[in-house]
Amino acid sequence: MKRGLLLGGAVLALCSTFVMAQDAPESLLPPGFDEPTPTPAPAPAPSAAPAPAPTRSTGTAAPSAPAQPSVPNVQPIPSGPSASSASSPSRSTGGSTPAGARLPSLSELEALDPDELDELLGLKPRYDIPPAARRAMTQVGVLSREEGGLPFASLANQPESLVRASLTGIKGPLISRWGHIMARRAYASRLTAPSGMEPAEFAGLRAAALNTLGEYRVSRALVQDVDTGNWDDAMTDAALEAYIATSDITGACPVVQSKGGERDDPQWKMLQSICYAFAGQGARSQANLNNAFRDKIAPQIDVLLAQRYAGAAGQGRRAINVEWDGVEDMNPWRYSLAVAVGAELPENLQNNDSPYYRIVSALNPALPLAQRVAGSQIAAERGIFSSRAMVNLYSRIAASSGVGGDAPATAAKLRDAYVASDPLTRIAAMRDVWGGTEIDYGRMVVTAYAAARITPSEDLNEHAEDLIASMLTAGLDADALSWGTVVAQGTPAWGLLALAQPDRPSPVSEDQVDSYYGNDESANYRKSAFFVAGLAGLGRIESDVQAEYDEYLELGFGRQTRWSELISQAADVNNPALVAFLAAAGMQGESWDQMTPRHLFHIVSALSKVGMTAEARMIAAEAVARS
Repeated sequence: MKRGLLLGGAVLALCSTFVMAQDAPESLLPPGFDEPTPTPAPAPAPSAAPAPAPTRSTGTAAPSAPAQPSVPNVQPIPSGPSASSASSPSRSTGGSTPAGARLPSLSELEALDPDELDELLGLKPRYDIPPAARRAMTQVGVLSREEGGLPFASLANQPESLVRASLTGIKGPLISRWGHIMARRAYASRLTAPSGMEPAEFAGLRAAALNTLGEYRVSRALVQDVDTGNWDDAMTDAALEAYIATSDITGACPVVQSKGGERDDPQWKMLQSICYAFAGQGARSQANLNNAFRDKIAPQIDVLLAQRYAGAAGQGRRAINVEWDGVEDMNPWRYSLAVAVGAELPENLQNNDSPYYRIVSALNPALPLAQRVAGSQIAAERGIFSSRAMVNLYSRIAASSGVGGDAPATAAKLRDAYVASDPLTRIAAMRDVWGGTEIDYGRMVVTAYAAARITPSEDLNEHAEDLIASMLTAGLDADALSWGTVVAQGTPAWGLLALAQPDRPSPVSEDQVDSYYGNDESANYRKSAFFVAGLAGLGRIESDVQAEYDEYLELGFGRQTRWSELISQAADVNNPALVAFLAAAGMQGESWDQMTPRHLFHIVSALSKVGMTAEARMIAAEAVARS
């Protein structure tokens, strides 16, 4: 075999380094998912359980729960805020006072805020929507099954602790663009809450996870699918984060008005005052913000921005001079209001490389194109922006004048990549867009459709791998496969096609894998490791070849953790939503250096089993392209 001749005496040193790299992402999983499976204790004799109540037929069969759910294997996760009171349809209708409670004096009543007085007398409405227009919470989400969402009853019979752990375990971005797209689809799907979990909590957990991924617009749409009278505290927090990130300050007013004095943090008080202004209570808004400024409930700049935003409503407009003297840092509230009121940021606060501000800038149509394009690259790399969205953005830049920086030059190169007459000129333009010799994966997204316009030719074989990788960022697998008759077996370009093709009539042979391994020039043969893991997950490699490379490269396919057992069990019972939730939990990180072939194998295998083969193929190909 060629691989033995290639490595020779350096095998031991390389293997020891590679094992350390494999174990790196263990800590990225939620607590309790990454520990080896303990030896099971003898199970007590099962007791008879009542049969579940029959459910109304909806045309979609609810997936059954695993016969032996591994809930005890998950570390206990603290329960989220209870939403039982929030989801109750009843409300107080009278001003009755509990026995023994002291009635407020006249002077105390005069000092009460109108909201506090309404709450005391039971006059505050619980809902801001008429009874006939209120929405049920049996299914919450923005993507129905017909629109590409997952089966609505996927999680109905699953352990609530497992679903909660998979959602609260999302602490940062996902390393995979296609994994991000899969997770967004799963979190936004119209789903029924797991048994034992309040629908408001389930919606709030998904909205919070979407916020963590930078999908603030989708998170906002999700919370808006629930009547504000049903929101619990956690859902309110997630909603406010989404509204602030999208600079939709007044979008938060329904929940701010309905909850009133239930919160007293500075941001909430400033939001109340802004909402008063837009509800026609300008004097009350101005008085409250003046008091906030006097009492210094928040930094001066934050109150000034709130005053300027509130001043845009009503007839009592007054000029508010926003002074940035002494302001040395930025926060989401400050940035959101500054963008909303058109306040110019000082130079020391403009160049903020934080991913949060770059992403929210790219998402905000009110910002100048140059400011939006600066954050679009990370948004495209993570999966927030599609290839079409990137092309539209650069098209606007090409049609505009006065846009500074490198964006106009990139837009001109992108035009050449699409319309230049000579294929080599178009490829050269693409490489300029990608960043030259150091290719940036986020920039490959914008050229996906340009790469698909290149006619396959043996004369262009040296560019095939990068062109195929660019096409696959947008899921253009049919266009990529047109290169199948041109590229040679065992080359890097052929490896991407072997993973991306929808159907393969026969497994990849040992000679083909050996040939790919022999052409692998990546550090520690990372591409070969991910290539074998992807083929194994898709079932496209013979078992003896898989076992041989598993042992040779020390991939550890047979090693089990709580997470790998859970995602395998979810796949065995054909539950795509639970598989997607668990797969997202296993793909967190900042770079592909934190991913292991073993994790990729379990993710691709589980997705394939539940019918999400498109996502499985794209994730596997992406892993090879980016390793």
